[in-house]
Amino acid sequence: MIDTNPGHHAVHTVATGEGKTVDLGVARMRVLADADVTDGGEFSLVEFSGDTAGAWTVPHLHRQMIESFYVLEGSFTFTVGEQQVDAVAGTYLVVPHATSHMIEAGQGGGRFLTLMVPGGLEQMFLELAELPGTGLTDHDTRQAISAKYDSVPI
Repeated sequence: MIDTNPGHHAVHTVATGEGKTVDLGVARMRVLADADVTDGGEFSLVEFSGDTAGAWTVPHLHRQMIESFYVLEGSFTFTVGEQQVDAVAGTYLVVPHATSHMIEAGQGGGRFLTLMVPGGLEQMFLELAELPGTGLTDHDTRQAISAKYDSVPI
């Protein structure tokens, strides 16, 4: 990362290949802007990528947070409430707070950006990535961690 203005309001830059990246099993998450760099957590921006087809999330909702997604590569099906949205590169969608949603990747996986308002949810993924062994797939463990970050499995 390059700070081009080393003062209180420094520009935050993440170049190709930079940014904290963690393996979440079916996908990788790369942090582009976490809550710490957005003046108190106004938002977070992350990139998810992977080669695996199928479910990348469990059905869940956020009571206080709004998520939006911008597909960069591949194809995904976003189930938002009762609606299914087939999304390819260039598709953008917003999931209102308190609305159940899940994400499934098409053949070959893909890559998308996730904007979280307010920020902080990226910390859940960082914590999940630190779990040993089968911790990432253990329902009770995931639920306990998710509850700390306004992510409620349905």
